[in-house]
Amino acid sequence: MDNQNFRNMVLAGVITLVIFMGWDWGMKYLYPNADKRPAQAASSAAPAPAASGGGAKPSREGGLASAADQALEAKDLKAALNPAVRVAIAAPGLSGSINLVGGLIDDLTTNRHTAAADKGSEAQRIFSPAGTPAQYYAEFGWRRADGQPDPALPGHTTQWTAPAGAKLTAQSPVTLTWASPAGAQFALTYAIDTDYLITATQSVTNPGTAPLAVKPYALLNRTSKTASLNSWNVRSGPFGAFDDTVDFVPSYGDLEEQKSVINSGKPDWLGFTDIYWMSALAPAAPGGTGEFWSLGGKLFQADVAYPAVTIAPGQKTERVTRLFAGAKEAAVLDKYETAGITNFGLAIDWGWFRWFEKPIFGLLSWLFQMVGNFGMAIIALTVIVRGVMFPIAQRQFTSMAAMKAIQPKMKAIQERYKDDKQKQQQEIMALYKQEGVNPLAGCLPIFLQIPVFFALYKVLILSVEMRHQPFFGWIKDLSAPDPLHVLNLFGLLDFTPPSFLAIGVLAVLLGITMHFQFKLNPAQMDPAQQQIFALMPWLMMFIMAPFAAGLLLYWITSNVLTIAQQAYLYSKHPQLKAQAGAVVVDAKPGKGDSTGKAKA
Repeated sequence: MDNQNFRNMVLAGVITLVIFMGWDWGMKYLYPNADKRPAQAASSAAPAPAASGGGAKPSREGGLASAADQALEAKDLKAALNPAVRVAIAAPGLSGSINLVGGLIDDLTTNRHTAAADKGSEAQRIFSPAGTPAQYYAEFGWRRADGQPDPALPGHTTQWTAPAGAKLTAQSPVTLTWASPAGAQFALTYAIDTDYLITATQSVTNPGTAPLAVKPYALLNRTSKTASLNSWNVRSGPFGAFDDTVDFVPSYGDLEEQKSVINSGKPDWLGFTDIYWMSALAPAAPGGTGEFWSLGGKLFQADVAYPAVTIAPGQKTERVTRLFAGAKEAAVLDKYETAGITNFGLAIDWGWFRWFEKPIFGLLSWLFQMVGNFGMAIIALTVIVRGVMFPIAQRQFTSMAAMKAIQPKMKAIQERYKDDKQKQQQEIMALYKQEGVNPLAGCLPIFLQIPVFFALYKVLILSVEMRHQPFFGWIKDLSAPDPLHVLNLFGLLDFTPPSFLAIGVLAVLLGITMHFQFKLNPAQMDPAQQQIFALMPWLMMFIMAPFAAGLLLYWITSNVLTIAQQAYLYSKHPQLKAQAGAVVVDAKPGKGDSTGKAKA
């Protein structure tokens, strides 16, 4: 082996070692709970210190990570959701209740999404009452205007009054009322639609003889203990749209350090986002400021603080705020954007390539409606993508075979002009032109595949529509990693392999199909490159194992189609197969003809 090949082998070995050493750390960061079995909320209680959940790392799903917190949450909910002080919420998208103490919306669950992949599991909870481990609620109220005497205003502990038998539905709004000792009439009117939007109207009537000055506000209060994983490509935490620009900052950690962030721009909407769920306050009319606060103890607040308003005697004032609390369904968010909430569709962090990701998402959704199985929709998408790219891939294959056919001549040129790199490049370019070969033609299909692969990756990890979608057999959730691992005999042995060895069935199929795909490719002349290509399928098997099962399904299907396509092209062009497998006998200068062309 010459020095260049030796250097290539050393470099390949170092890169492989770095990947294996760093991959376990990276996967533990991206999938912190991949090795853990779901905690049983009703199981025997864990030690009391674990109840804080401070040491548990957030997962993609979010929610309480501590078993003790989960048990305490279930217990506290039974006590907090007392029907005697609540108004029921029963709408197509949301269920729950309004707390008459404070007029808080602090009990919401989605009707379209379950907490676990099992369809019989309980509904996904969005809001929980104050004081519970999963505290998360919305509050609408009034503060004293600056420089004004302190009037009697409703607060967090105020007991509001609701009409007898009131229930908030898509057809029937609910109005809560409270009268101050001075006679001022305060009202909170809540209306809900068929999805996830609640419209809150705050009104004050002044029947007195003196003006009344108040500052309306709306706020969201939550704990970060239920937050989902925040990473470079999937953001979780405070966010909002200010002056028509969506911003996914600050993070919870930043906010803890800064204590407060007051945005000077016009708040179009603001709130908190997880990967699949979000809450947001959207003023129906301009005015006010958007503020984020760290309250300590892992509690955070998002405020819309409206300007002070003075109510003359005998007059009434109103302020309308829209509250979104629910799943980040793309079609629903786009509908609200069309209805006037600026850039609401960008609450899903599609990133820079949303122009391509959203069409992929739309096509997948349509295919899913057609075939009824999301895994089959991914396979159908792969067939469509490969079908569209078949003419380009055919040119790639021909170009690759042609490149291999002229490798002896290139080797001869490199040897002849090894001390004159400029002349060497000129001769190689002349050879390309003479033989009619485009060295970049073989790269085009790969570059075209990259945006499709990345778009599908983002769709699978971002879209709540893809969450908990099954395929067949053991694959119950295509947005999650393959749950069965080879090393523990698919769950028969009672141990969980470390993440870098958690190789599932789909990962093995990926390695096998990639191996056969590379075997059909034209052989590499450089022995070091041959060894790298031989190692690559099994390296990718380890790297891709922790990724979403749907992503592996896409890649396996693509590999199978590529193998079929290569077999077809070899059958149509047998000379390409002969060229691809040709062995270079001698390519040194002086062994060929007078022009330095080598013989094969």
